[in-house]
Amino acid sequence: MSGYSLLEGLRVLEVAQLAPSSVGGHLADLGAEVVKIEAGPLGDPVRIGGSRAVGDENGPSFMHLRWNRGKKSVELDLRTEEGKRAFLELARTCDAVIEGMRGGYLDWLGVGYEQLREVNPRIVFCTVSGMGSEGPYSTLGTGGPTFDAFAGLREVRTPVDPPVDGIAGGTTPPIAMYALGAYGAMGLLSAVHRAGRTGQGCRLEVAGIDIAAAWMPDLVDAELNKDRSLPRPTWLPDGRLPDWPRLEAYRTKDGEAMLFGAHVEKFWRNFCVAVDRADLLDIDLTSTDPEASARADRVYRELGEIFLQRTRDEWVSLFLEHDIAGGPVNSVADLLSDPHFLARAGTYRVEYPGVGELEFVASPVRVDGEKFAPDLPPVLGSDTESFLENI
Repeated sequence: MSGYSLLEGLRVLEVAQLAPSSVGGHLADLGAEVVKIEAGPLGDPVRIGGSRAVGDENGPSFMHLRWNRGKKSVELDLRTEEGKRAFLELARTCDAVIEGMRGGYLDWLGVGYEQLREVNPRIVFCTVSGMGSEGPYSTLGTGGPTFDAFAGLREVRTPVDPPVDGIAGGTTPPIAMYALGAYGAMGLLSAVHRAGRTGQGCRLEVAGIDIAAAWMPDLVDAELNKDRSLPRPTWLPDGRLPDWPRLEAYRTKDGEAMLFGAHVEKFWRNFCVAVDRADLLDIDLTSTDPEASARADRVYRELGEIFLQRTRDEWVSLFLEHDIAGGPVNSVADLLSDPHFLARAGTYRVEYPGVGELEFVASPVRVDGEKFAPDLPPVLGSDTESFLENI
C-alpha cells in the first residue's frame, strides 16, 4: 500500500511533533519518503494526542494516523553527539529537512540550517512553528487555538460571558493549525523546485500566526485599508450576523439546514423565479442608505419562511435543477452518508493489527490512474536499523 507517486524520489527528514507533523504528512501522501526522527520512549506526542483513540484509551490517536501515515520512523537522540552525527549523515541524502518544533530548536542543538548546508548545499530547511522566529512572542509556547485567537479568527468567551446557543466559547475548530501542513508543504516543494534549478537550497519559515493572519482578507486587509474601504450592507446594523440574506444558512422543513449562496445576480434571479417570488428581485440589497438594513432584514425573514417549505434534500434537488448556488449544511455524520461524498470515493480502508479494518479520509488531491492507499504510521523506531546501518 502507498500514497500517490507524484513525489517519488523526494526524501525528507522530519523533526516535528503534533500539528507540524502534518507538513511531512502531506508530502508522504503525495509519494515522498518522509523519515521521521523520534526520541523514545513515546516519540511524537501526537501518537497519543487528540480527543479520540483507536481500540482503547491507550491506542493511537486519529491525528497520528492521519499526519504520520506512510512515513518511516528512526529513533535518534539529537542531544547526543552520536545522534547529531547520524542526523547530519542522513541529511546528506535528503532534499529537505522539516523542523516542526519551536523555532530555532535544531540551531540550539547544533544541527540547524548552517550545519545542514555544510553537508548538503542543496538542502531545503523548512521551520514550522507557532509564533515564528522573530518578534517578542517567539519563545512563547503555543497550540492550535492560539494562532486563531492571536489573529482575531476565534471568538474566545470567558466563564462570565453567557454561552451562545448553549455552547461555551472556544469550541470552534482551529483553522490555522489544520492549514499549517498545506502551507508548509507548498513552501517546501517550491524551494525544492528552485534548488533543482540552481543547486542551492534555502531556509524558509511557516508560522501558525502568520497563516491565521493571512486567512481572511475581508477582515485583515480591509482593516489595514479601512480609510479606503466601504462596508457592504449587512442585514443587522450591529453586526450580529455579518452576512447578507443572499449568503446565509436557513432552516428547512425537516429541521435540517441549507446554505444559500446567491452571491451573484444569476443565482439570485434563478432562485426567485424557481420559488415563484420574482417580487424579491425588486428589493434593493446593494445600496447603503439608512433603510438598507431594514430591507435586508425583510428579505431575510421572507427567505426563512420560504426555506421552511421544503426539506433539505428537496432544496438540493431544486438548486441542481435551476442552477442555484448553495449546498446542504451537514454534520460530520451527515457528510459521511451524503450521496455526493460517497460518489467521490473519498475514503480508503486499511487493516490495523489487533483492531481490524479501519476507514480513513483520503488525500484531497486526486491523481488520475492512481489509487490512494497509504501504509499505517510506523511503529516508533521501526526503521532505525535500516537507515543507520551504513552510517
